[in-house]
Amino acid sequence: MSDTTTPSPSRGRLAALGAYGFDTQEPVILAALTSGDPILLIGRSGTGKTFLLNSISEALGLEHRHYNASLISFDDLVGFPYPDEAKSSIRFLETPATVWGAESVLIDEISRCKPEHQNRLFSLVHERRIQGLALTKLRYRWAAMNPCSSDQSGGEEYLGAEPLDPALADRFAVVLEVGDWDALSDADRRLVANPTGEGSLSTDGGQLKTALAQWQRTFAASLDDCPAPIVDYVCAATTALRDGGIRLSPRRTRLITRTLLGATIVKGIAPEALGTSADDALFRTVLEASLPQRAWGATPDADKVAAAHRLAWNATMLQGRDRWLHHFHLQQPLDRKAQLLLEGCPDLDTGTLAIEQLLANEPRERAAAFSLAAYPAAVAGHLPIGAEAVNDLGRLAQPMLTVNGEISGESLQGDAEAHTVNGSIRLTTTGTAVANTVNGSLNVTMGRADWTEATFKTVNGGITLKLPASFGADLSARQIGEMLGLKTNAVEVALHRTLTRLRSDFEGSDQSDRARATATPDVAN
Repeated sequence: MSDTTTPSPSRGRLAALGAYGFDTQEPVILAALTSGDPILLIGRSGTGKTFLLNSISEALGLEHRHYNASLISFDDLVGFPYPDEAKSSIRFLETPATVWGAESVLIDEISRCKPEHQNRLFSLVHERRIQGLALTKLRYRWAAMNPCSSDQSGGEEYLGAEPLDPALADRFAVVLEVGDWDALSDADRRLVANPTGEGSLSTDGGQLKTALAQWQRTFAASLDDCPAPIVDYVCAATTALRDGGIRLSPRRTRLITRTLLGATIVKGIAPEALGTSADDALFRTVLEASLPQRAWGATPDADKVAAAHRLAWNATMLQGRDRWLHHFHLQQPLDRKAQLLLEGCPDLDTGTLAIEQLLANEPRERAAAFSLAAYPAAVAGHLPIGAEAVNDLGRLAQPMLTVNGEISGESLQGDAEAHTVNGSIRLTTTGTAVANTVNGSLNVTMGRADWTEATFKTVNGGITLKLPASFGADLSARQIGEMLGLKTNAVEVALHRTLTRLRSDFEGSDQSDRARATATPDVAN
């Protein structure tokens, strides 16, 4: 019996070919046909994988080759080699089964392919080449396989079905899981069970072929000016997935972009009209169908994929301040956040809100690292944030930095750094020192003069510098963490690896006539 969650009957272009149950996935399949990128179908035996791809080739009138990877030899693909008349090169004796004249190729049971043959398929799938020779007529490359893991409901195990090599799987733009009987609507089940038309060629009167030709022309014309929302979405989704432990290669980002472009063309969506709930669902379907991990038995966590899509969709489709804030929080590395704050923040109110949300939502060690690096620049007025955000940064930075008051450090051991706005600074150290103030004098004695970079600045006051001396300050990441009440390991990870990059970012925002913004001392990347 059906219920309200049962899929509706198929009414799409693939159903017209007798392939039922693909209505949700149809835009992705048609997008791959539009782009000409490779398709891999994964599903249990008898779910219509091979039938679908062979039916498409028949409807398009293609010169088609269907190979069973578990049985084929390489000679079956290329023909028997023989030397040319001059005996200077090798030619191949073509047969009706060889790949040379094919317009479409289906490699069935690709997960049962011998390893040496699987390696030879790389160039065919990726480059339309074999033995280094171009397959000039080949337009479509498809493959099908059973699940490579027995971790399936029903307990089926496909002997000989091995995980696909990740490098080969990554060449397929679309990696679709084909649903079983449970995924079919009641109407589609009746259509599948009905033997009418069995054995006849699939045809829709040329409708798919005509539509595909138009989509391909539009796709080719759009490649040089791919809509920015599509590119932005793919970049954001890839970053979010990788942050969640799901790696996508740089090559795959381009494949996803091509598939999304093709899908919007197939659905007739104008770039400026993107943003509806239907578009949201389409982008998620394309993203899910673009993850190659399931080909080697590592199906990505569905919740992580859904979360990555939501982050990317919001980052792309939100407008104005909301979009910038979403993009700011989407950046995982703190130095990326710093760069975005310095270079792209639209106004003080937005910057203030970004800082408030960062300090509220980030783990304390990351919030402390950002505050320690950003606060001197914020006090000097070099950041696009309001007074409230400056104060928020100061609350975390106070254990190391002071705004009003004198700083005195004597008989210190190591490198030292001090900042204040209203007050004098007096440091004596065996190492090097950095000191900045606005209203006050500087009196610095250092025991080493081998620094690569040192800064001593004041607006109203004098500077006294003495070299060398036998005093210093060793303020390490571990000690900073202890002062902040943080765990040592968290500090060493969050501060030790981050502050130098942040220091560089914030210092780069200063002009020569302004006080230099610096971070905390003795923290190397």
